[in-house]
Amino acid sequence: RRRRTYPQPRSSVRTAASAQPTCSRPSRSVRARIEVAVLNFLATLSSPSSPAIPVLPLISRKSTNCSLRSGLLSDVSSVYLSYAFCKRSLMRENDAKAFVRVWKVMEMCYKILGEGKLVTQRELFYKLLSDSPKYFSCQRHVNQTIQDVVSLLRCTRQSLGIMASSRGALIGRLVLHEPEEEHIDCSILGPSGHAITGDLNQLSRLNLSSDARYLILVEKDAIFQRLAEDRLYNQLPCILITAKGYPDIATRFILHRLSQTFPNMPIFALVDWNPAGLSILCTYKYGSISMGLESYRYACNVKWLGLRGDDLQLIPQSAFQELKPRDLQIAKSLLSSKFLQDTHRAELTRMVETGTRAEIEALYCHGFDFLGKFIARKIVQGDYI
Repeated sequence: RRRRTYPQPRSSVRTAASAQPTCSRPSRSVRARIEVAVLNFLATLSSPSSPAIPVLPLISRKSTNCSLRSGLLSDVSSVYLSYAFCKRSLMRENDAKAFVRVWKVMEMCYKILGEGKLVTQRELFYKLLSDSPKYFSCQRHVNQTIQDVVSLLRCTRQSLGIMASSRGALIGRLVLHEPEEEHIDCSILGPSGHAITGDLNQLSRLNLSSDARYLILVEKDAIFQRLAEDRLYNQLPCILITAKGYPDIATRFILHRLSQTFPNMPIFALVDWNPAGLSILCTYKYGSISMGLESYRYACNVKWLGLRGDDLQLIPQSAFQELKPRDLQIAKSLLSSKFLQDTHRAELTRMVETGTRAEIEALYCHGFDFLGKFIARKIVQGDYI
């Protein structure tokens, strides 16, 4: 019996208007891929000449399968997974549940796409928890299985009908135009800014216009709101963006869209001087291994503006804190990675050797309006890495 195989993916096309970085596929195509996967599975089970228990070959998301890839026509480097495979098998006890989870998630996605809906990962978790509590006891099971399905079907989570949950916001010299909708002038909003939707299709449809010269990526919502309250973008022509902590996919997506639409607009990151802050910066800059095949699509050339070691002289000794065990764990992971550049490694090594960390808020000892001046001075002086 001849097995059906997956159709070869066509190359994606980018335009200045849409700058869509994801290889999103029509729901009909994704449903067809799920059907092919099911038929291949059944063919393996029913074949008398090959009675082997089926396995699912999935691209490994371990650090040993990770490398750094540089763009040929850009200065963006990204995490790239090589073609080393791991397998989910019914024969191994530890893999059996993960094997079943893949089929459960594909079944749910098949239904979602048939209904023309979009759901968040959280909504998907509660639905699976209700239908299959034996296999989905926590959100992590859903998140990891989604990456397995992305690996198996070679499509994005958006193509599966799964919408990114977003905490992100942006504000500043940017106008958002959505077809048949009123435009949004982000320079006249309140300090909370414009909430970034989790619908990547909606984000890809936006037309963006801006007279900003800089894009400033802020780790924390409190710092974002401080700068927005001070209207930093009126003194320094910029766009402010935050994911309010560790970056979600939607915030990374819109940041990538901005970088593609305005290629001459540098991106500067303002993060705490601690391992977590550097980890956040690296996720924007290179992507993350845990994101699997989707990771490289959102990588941007992000410069580290602050806080850095040279800025610590501005902070009183009383504001420094000891590194926590979680900080040391993150530092160990970063130091063992292949992609950490030398200047970043030196900063991280200094954190570990001194055993200290410092937060951006420590600069408020110079007054609440100091932060905006600090940012402007560092940009003008080219004080970033």
